[in-house]
Amino acid sequence: MKTKIIIALAALCLAACSRKQETSPQLPWLRVEGTQLVNEAGGAVVLHGVSLGWHNLWPRFYNEGAVETLVNDWHAQVIRASMGVGYTEVDYLHRPDEALSCITTVVDAAVKYGSYVIVDWHSHILLQEEAKAFFTQMATRYKGVPNVIYELFNEPIEDSWETLKSYAEDLTGAIREIEPKALILMGCPHWDQDIHLPAENPIMAYDNIMYTVHFYAATHSQWLRDRTDGAIASGLPVFISECAGMEASGNGPISHEGWKEWTDWMGEKKLSWAAWSLSDKDESCSMLWALAPSEGPWEERDMQEWGRIVKAELSK
Repeated sequence: MKTKIIIALAALCLAACSRKQETSPQLPWLRVEGTQLVNEAGGAVVLHGVSLGWHNLWPRFYNEGAVETLVNDWHAQVIRASMGVGYTEVDYLHRPDEALSCITTVVDAAVKYGSYVIVDWHSHILLQEEAKAFFTQMATRYKGVPNVIYELFNEPIEDSWETLKSYAEDLTGAIREIEPKALILMGCPHWDQDIHLPAENPIMAYDNIMYTVHFYAATHSQWLRDRTDGAIASGLPVFISECAGMEASGNGPISHEGWKEWTDWMGEKKLSWAAWSLSDKDESCSMLWALAPSEGPWEERDMQEWGRIVKAELSK
């Protein structure tokens, strides 16, 4: 019954505001060629950007002003809208209308200001029916909009790759029936660490899919880069949809040396990335302080150390 109510509410919300979006400025469609993300002319595309924190924990940053600041001041080329699913009593499963309002506000703003935007099903548990309904509605709303990228599953934990592959094929089929050109991202087992598993058994039923790896530089080191190198060498396209410089807990000291090793490596491999996260918790992975304005712009005093590092990296 809960699932039917969620789907009905989401359908009503999106039907009420569904419209064909217009890009300003116009961005090219993205596609995968071999292991490289490219534009319509076949030129390599490398996106650098910011992931917003869980929408249900930091909804105050899900607004047009924050997106405008990230794009025009921080020079983010991609914004990741992380819709919290299965975490707290105010997540998508419990308050779908509020979740959809947050996500569509960010997507619409990214389209307006000329950024790519990742619609992220930010969950650690597999909820296939709910995810399929959500992505079907989002693909319908944003049909024909090249800015929008769909991330089907944030960080699987216990699910096998065989289960996740079936899930991804089902959701990809639903999206592609509506938007054949959509770029799709899919997570891999064990917090997006086991990239070797999809490399051994990739999705063959559909193309234009990239597989996500997540790293935290103070925890994940050369072994994960080596594993990812092996996956890429086997022909698997990779997108770093979440990364940061501290420990995987999201806290602890920032490893400046480790972060540089990762950014140097991503640059050499021409990998796109989104840094985690635009939030204001008193921990080292949050980019802003609690007193920072919700809509930007953000001065130096508004930014925690990690926010200053990410802004500087995006400005290179």
